Amino acid sequence: ATATLLAAHGGVLNDGSLIALRLLAGLSSALVFVAGGLMAARLGAGQANAGLVLGIYYGGTGVGIIASTLLVPPLAARAVAHAWQGAWWGLAVAALLATLLTAWATRWQTEPPPTAVGQTEHFQWSAFAFGLASYFMFGLGYIGYMTFTVTLLREQGLSTALVNAYFCVLGAGVMASPWLWARLLQRHRGGVPLMVLNALLALATVLPVLSTHAAVVFISGALFGCVFLSVVASTTALVRHNLPTSAWSAGISAFTVVFAAGQIVGPSAVGWLADGSGGLRIGLACSAAVLALGSLLAWWQKPLTRT
Repeated sequence: ATATLLAAHGGVLNDGSLIALRLLAGLSSALVFVAGGLMAARLGAGQANAGLVLGIYYGGTGVGIIASTLLVPPLAARAVAHAWQGAWWGLAVAALLATLLTAWATRWQTEPPPTAVGQTEHFQWSAFAFGLASYFMFGLGYIGYMTFTVTLLREQGLSTALVNAYFCVLGAGVMASPWLWARLLQRHRGGVPLMVLNALLALATVLPVLSTHAAVVFISGALFGCVFLSVVASTTALVRHNLPTSAWSAGISAFTVVFAAGQIVGPSAVGWLADGSGGLRIGLACSAAVLALGSLLAWWQKPLTRT
């Protein structure tokens, strides 16, 4: 569904149709997030490297970041009817190929046995209040960085080649992240991983505020890439550590909902701040502050007492 919707982006010209397609693609992508996270959690259940399995799933996004960095510029330059048409179609083909690969690679997996009547445990939002609040702050803060990074790089006069190199570095960081944080995700049942990773993300976001030198921006991108999707993995690990299998789907879905809510607010808030006299630097500074607050909130998320 997501691949089909991406292809449809290349066939519209007006803003209303584009926004409608973005909404539908967001819905389908959210389901991919939940289903994939649940599959990775089940695959790693009972294994010593469960944190690594989760990290590899979310770290796969790094492959997509690098692929899109290499695909979009040349395809956008060869638009058939209007700019970006070829890029949308190229991304759709890449998504379809990834879907087919996933279907082939997971063909041996079977459905877990059905839960006995009366044994299903529902997700209690109040028990994860600090974790959910921290994850909302993550969605609110990180998306400002991801949305306006290109603008920041263009303001510094970086060439297209350097901008592409920046995103390749960021994507490589995402791919490396599973091995960096696997033990952290596996060892802690509470909010410690979420706290540490949000704090590092705040540091990565504030670096371009302190210095706009190209080297600093690249260091920021590398650190950001090494961390930001591990934050997502940390919430799945939090659910897996503290809830029975029957509640994993509901738990991952709940975290995805608050994450999406943060992503809705974040770009508008940072954009509004960036339009002021402080420019993008004040917007990124506020994003870093929000991520730091998310780190503080995660500290208060304690492991659940299982009976």
